[in-house]
Amino acid sequence: NLLDGITILRINQVWQSDITYFEVMGRFYYITFIVDAFSRVIVGYSVSRRLFTEDTVVPALKMAVRFRKGASLDGLIFHSDGGGQYYSKKFLDLTRKLHFRNSMCIYSWENGKAERVNGVIKNNYLIYRDINTYEKLVKEVDRAVTLYNNEKPHIKLNRMSPTQFEKKYYLCNQSNQ
Repeated sequence: NLLDGITILRINQVWQSDITYFEVMGRFYYITFIVDAFSRVIVGYSVSRRLFTEDTVVPALKMAVRFRKGASLDGLIFHSDGGGQYYSKKFLDLTRKLHFRNSMCIYSWENGKAERVNGVIKNNYLIYRDINTYEKLVKEVDRAVTLYNNEKPHIKLNRMSPTQFEKKYYLCNQSNQ
């Protein structure tokens, strides 16, 4: 657990991830989120029919890297709860190639930001939507992530949304250079 005792001071220092499930018409589907631990922005996610690494964490991580559009991610700590997808060879090969440092916890509360995102998306957004197909779930997760990133205020972010917080962060850091 590389987060033990660390202070998170910047964007792209730590990403936290977790996989959750969502039931649609008696069938379970899996949603993977990757959140920037500093800004709370969901940088990557995937919705999948299966719980395999190549269907969950790999596409979510590839999305996160695209989302950051070439930002220097060397040394980024990628933190998760230690589920099998996060220590599969396919996933570890990808994080090594990206020069990430993998971190895992034992207890779910040690991955609180990712766990919180799961709960907010499922219980504040998805549960109120009429979702009766996999395709509708994918569409609603896209919608929920957009709303969360752009409109959900966070107390820890001075009541700004994650996107507003990042814009202010980058503006302040540009003016300090």
